[in-house]
Amino acid sequence: MTFWKPPSSPSFYNGFDDNMQKDADSAITNFTTSVDSSFRWAIISSIVFGIVGVIAIVLIVYAIIDCLKKAGTAIPAYTRIANIDEKYHKTSNSKTSSPEVALNIPQDFPIIAHAQDEFATMERFLSNIARERPIRFEPEQLENLTGNYSTILGSGGFGLVYKGEIANGVEVAVKVLKVSNKETEEQFKAEVSTIGRTYHINLVRLYGFCFHPEKRALVYEYVESGPLNKVLFPSSQSTRNIELDKLHQIAIGTARGIAYLHEECRQRIIHYDIKPENVLLDKDLNPKVADFGLAKLCSREKSQIEMTHFRGTMGYAAPEMSRPYPVTHKCDVYSFGIVLFEIVGRRRHFDTSDNESARHWLPKWSWDMFKNNELAIMLSLCGITEKDREKAERMLMVALWCVQYSPDDRPQMSTVVKMLEGDMDIHPPPSPFEHLASKPNLSLHNDDADDSDYSSSWNGDSTRAGVSNSKPVHQTLEIERAS
Repeated sequence: MTFWKPPSSPSFYNGFDDNMQKDADSAITNFTTSVDSSFRWAIISSIVFGIVGVIAIVLIVYAIIDCLKKAGTAIPAYTRIANIDEKYHKTSNSKTSSPEVALNIPQDFPIIAHAQDEFATMERFLSNIARERPIRFEPEQLENLTGNYSTILGSGGFGLVYKGEIANGVEVAVKVLKVSNKETEEQFKAEVSTIGRTYHINLVRLYGFCFHPEKRALVYEYVESGPLNKVLFPSSQSTRNIELDKLHQIAIGTARGIAYLHEECRQRIIHYDIKPENVLLDKDLNPKVADFGLAKLCSREKSQIEMTHFRGTMGYAAPEMSRPYPVTHKCDVYSFGIVLFEIVGRRRHFDTSDNESARHWLPKWSWDMFKNNELAIMLSLCGITEKDREKAERMLMVALWCVQYSPDDRPQMSTVVKMLEGDMDIHPPPSPFEHLASKPNLSLHNDDADDSDYSSSWNGDSTRAGVSNSKPVHQTLEIERAS
């Protein structure tokens, strides 16, 4: 018996199955290879980026630390300002002492040389900042910095002035006031409240003060060449002769200092005692206005100050100062005008030694010669050479404006500076003495007048009146008495 057998599959189908199997195997192999490759690159990339990130973080941290080191906050050390007892230390081999910024460095931390240099610089910086404002000294510190008061610079009505030395060899003048009374208290407060808060190249600087039940003292910068009066009115031929050109620069510098007090301070400062004794000269003969013992502060809105007593020095004080009326800062302008006359004439504003009585009072003589167009003759008599004539005439013209009888007619000190520098034309001034025309001409005499009557800014002065003045008023100028 024969059974039916199904036919076998064609070869086409057999080949198709084989191809399918091969394609599947190939795809699986390719996929596996691709996955393995991507995974490897991902791992490698992660490692690379991780390393780069760590390096970047390290660099950033290093940069921050370096910046903090330069700022002085990233090293294990600290600064502190020395207290008053630490500012000055007595030593057996030196009389100098200095206000300092103490540097304390813990010993447990190593400090590199660069950091030490940075802190040394910061120490100097802070030390300089500390000296920007007046320092309060104790009596023992004053003894130390003056070498137990060994060198006297001068003496006067308010006390003695000693030479001293503070930080880095800076020389100072220490004015020790007499036993406390109302007058010295007024001077002390005036100095600290005015010059203690200002700084200008043409103002003497107040480094500090001592306020103690047994001691009142003011510590100024030391100005080497002394007061202007020693240059203008030399007591001997050995005193150096200053050219008029330099005197002209001294006048401009003085005017700038006064202009700063009047117009550039937050509160206006009126000096009340401008005179040659209160203009100090440094080693290069640059002027510095000094002695603020009579000075007053006033707001810019308040144009006048009520006066209860005379302030200033006879002969330099404005005429309104001797009357019970309000005064303004223009009283300093008048005083500066008198100083200008003395700079040109190189003599006191009132001098009876001249045989010609018309020449006794320098301001009036200057006006008379100007009115008669004879200034050239006057300048020749004052020893002014032709090459200096223009500057001398300019100073006299400015002086005539400054001593105008009415304060309103006097220029501001900033205008005075411009006129002296030649930056502004000077119009012919009116007569400062018109008010005297209908009044008797009161003669003046001062037989005692010499340099001893005019003490330096270093040592106070005997002709100055602040709270009171015990001297007779026979030195009052004609312009003051005629009113």
